[in-house]
Amino acid sequence: MKAIDTVKIARDKDRPHGIDFINKICDNFFEMCGDRSFSDDKAIIGGVCNIGAHIVTVLAIEKGRTTEDRQLRNFGMPHPEGYRKSLRLMRQANKFNRPIICFVDTAGAFPGLGAEERGQGTAIAENLMEMFSFNVPIITILTGEGGSGGALALSVANEVYMLKNSVYSVISPEGCASILFKDSTKSEEAAEALKLKAENMLELGVIEGIIEEDDGLMDRIKCLIIDRLNVLKDQENLKEKRFDRFRKF
Repeated sequence: MKAIDTVKIARDKDRPHGIDFINKICDNFFEMCGDRSFSDDKAIIGGVCNIGAHIVTVLAIEKGRTTEDRQLRNFGMPHPEGYRKSLRLMRQANKFNRPIICFVDTAGAFPGLGAEERGQGTAIAENLMEMFSFNVPIITILTGEGGSGGALALSVANEVYMLKNSVYSVISPEGCASILFKDSTKSEEAAEALKLKAENMLELGVIEGIIEEDDGLMDRIKCLIIDRLNVLKDQENLKEKRFDRFRKF
């Protein structure tokens, strides 16, 4: 399959959404809202839940389905408040020794004027910096689009996995084509050059594994999370291992 075709599948509105993973994988989910500074960003859903025998903090980027919901969720493009809310919940998880699970599906952080005025770049940078300091296991699963710093802000993890038809890239193919070729219609060529498919990411060592997409997807993800947490919870130096993982890139 061509890279641009995978991009189209990753963007498909009928793919599982962040809320679907929470509803089908998590038990006793209790949502927590607000960044304690400005507002609650509906593009990121966060809270505490059970996954198997583990009590975890879960964060999921949600794009929305209906027109009204997509507008409410800002089409899955978080504002700085979303990243600050996620950081608040991750700090809490670290304090109470809860693993952190992130489901990521975003074209990127919202680039609007208001978001920039409220410190979008700083919010992302603070997430990156502090996620390196946490002593609890962090697992990120890319479920659709993994766009630029907006995705990376929830992906500084001990282990990262991708659904087979998801993508992970520093920029969209259209954006890359506009910058490099001065022609957004060359997005197909840009997509190939970006090596954004799950197979490329696994070959480059950016992710730990690829999750097949079929009728057993939710059960497969739940079992994967439980299995990996059973391994990671007893490991020492998780912080240092996370740092070394990213340094090798």
